[in-house]
Amino acid sequence: MVGIGNKQLNLEDIQKILFNGDKITLEPEGIEKVQDSYSFLLNFSKDKVIYGINTGFGPMAQYKIKDEDRTALQYNLIRSHSSGCNNLLPPLYLKAIMVARLNTLMLGYSGVHPSLVDTIKEYINNDICPTIYEHGGVGASGDLVQLAHLALNLIGEGEVVYKGQVQPTEKILEETGIKPAKIFLREGLAVMNGTSAMTGIALVNLIYAKNLLNWCISASALINEIVESYDDHFSYELNIVKHHKGQNEVAETIRHLTSDSALIRKREEHLYDREVKQEVISDKVQEYYSIRCVPQVLGPISDTIANAEMVIINELNSVNDNPIVDSQNKNVFHGGNFHGDYVSLEMDKLKIAVTKLSMLAERQLNYLLNSKLNEKLPPFVNLGVLGLNFGMQGVQFSATSTVAENQTLSFPMYVHSIPNNNDNQDIVSMGANAATMTRKVIENSFEVMAIEFMTLLQAIDYLGVQDKLSSHALGIYQELRTLVPKFEQDSIKYKEIREIKNYLLEHDAIAITAHLNGVKVNK
Repeated sequence: MVGIGNKQLNLEDIQKILFNGDKITLEPEGIEKVQDSYSFLLNFSKDKVIYGINTGFGPMAQYKIKDEDRTALQYNLIRSHSSGCNNLLPPLYLKAIMVARLNTLMLGYSGVHPSLVDTIKEYINNDICPTIYEHGGVGASGDLVQLAHLALNLIGEGEVVYKGQVQPTEKILEETGIKPAKIFLREGLAVMNGTSAMTGIALVNLIYAKNLLNWCISASALINEIVESYDDHFSYELNIVKHHKGQNEVAETIRHLTSDSALIRKREEHLYDREVKQEVISDKVQEYYSIRCVPQVLGPISDTIANAEMVIINELNSVNDNPIVDSQNKNVFHGGNFHGDYVSLEMDKLKIAVTKLSMLAERQLNYLLNSKLNEKLPPFVNLGVLGLNFGMQGVQFSATSTVAENQTLSFPMYVHSIPNNNDNQDIVSMGANAATMTRKVIENSFEVMAIEFMTLLQAIDYLGVQDKLSSHALGIYQELRTLVPKFEQDSIKYKEIREIKNYLLEHDAIAITAHLNGVKVNK
């Protein structure tokens, strides 16, 4: 069980709910705060003008609403803004959005009736997900359109995703015995007016990005083994003089992953401790940058992920409504905590970092496929007949194309504000777009990593170095070879790429070999 309402949530809590299936409980302390906030607002709002309770919304806030129309106002807001477009977000992201919204409401600054948070809890625990679409939010007055779809489902209207199918909300609530949420004061606005859609998507992005980084570190360690590189470029002594945490953590991880490899060489034994007489040295003195500079390339990516996690977790545990119902100070404060700039900027930085990761993977892949560069493997790691067979030639096109898409998607949304809402929202964050595009970049990068690993498997088989690999590399080789067998004759590859991609998504790279469980990694 994961309790909500008595402590700040962290990424581990989110993983338990989304990936382990842990149920949610609402802690009494949180429920008490929600009740206090609601009771205070109920009394405080009498004979006062308070935005979203007895006024219109946005630029229509100048219009006062009659008392008898307050409930209709909330329903009108929900229904009119349920206007999302494009693709439906996958259930994992939908559930994360609900968790994010529930957590902020449980902080007790929203003035909602306690029955609303209980309804959201029941939706989460029964895996009933709202139908929320990719397009609609500009991330300034909250994720209005995306969260309107959540509110619509909570009041029992529209469709939900249940057991893998889109079904009428009313039907599913009847099946599960869950009662739809009721409108009391401002439940419609309280659900919609916040950053929970972009935050929910960002949380899943972070979990996948951390796993992706570990797979890229593992692939980089493995390619160092295959080419029998020198170990000094990931040595402690070389990296410690560069004062960046991420670089040193990546280098440390590679040292651990390759610690029992019989392929990694020491420069002292080959170039320092004996006389080198030939004028042209046959072995490369230094590897290409995509192999030698892995700590320097993946280090800032690691640091970017770590900083994004800090910011997104802060947002998850923040009050992002407008107005803020402060029962302790006996006031209602109007402002802009719904603005999503923090999430937008971090998601832009994250997608740029992940795009660079995919570029590194693509360059490593190109090195393996180009026999003139590696001077160890046949062209395209072709284990069949050269000319007649094609090896990995076809899959390289997919990798290159996918990385090119990542590069285009890396255009920042944070600086792409477009005023709207009759210029009431004259500067916006585009945070939901930033998070959604980052999701696409991460998904793309898992595809590129899958292609690189398929190539690494073929290279290992060609070289016949299984008995010299580190135990970590051998573990990966054995695991992935159960999914994709060695091939010499050309065969259809798209299903195999998907198999490896799904495996990478679902498994932790560093934990494959039990003896490395103590390695300090980006988890």
